[in-house]
Amino acid sequence: MEITMRYRSNVLVVTLKGELDHHTADGLRQTVEKELDKDIAQHVLLNLSGLKFMDSSGLGVILGRYRRLSAQGGRMAACSLHPHIERLYELSGLPKIIPVYATEDAALTELRRE
Repeated sequence: MEITMRYRSNVLVVTLKGELDHHTADGLRQTVEKELDKDIAQHVLLNLSGLKFMDSSGLGVILGRYRRLSAQGGRMAACSLHPHIERLYELSGLPKIIPVYATEDAALTELRRE
């Protein structure tokens, strides 16, 4: 899996490409944790436009980063999900706590609202 990270003001945008499964989940966790440890990001946006597959390990990593951000007063959102990823995401119940937006710009606008 390819992980790209960049900042848009106080939002860490994490773009994933490939498969997020039990083989790659720990790498994502470590990469995002290292970046969050820098205390630059207040919020995280997951751009999943390049994600082709995700299993429960991937959902667990996302939920874990959400818990950390939430405990620090931050928020998380996701955007640009492929239909089969969106179905898994919805079945997991994650949209109740980590909203999904059609585009990165829409998600960034919402995350920047205080």
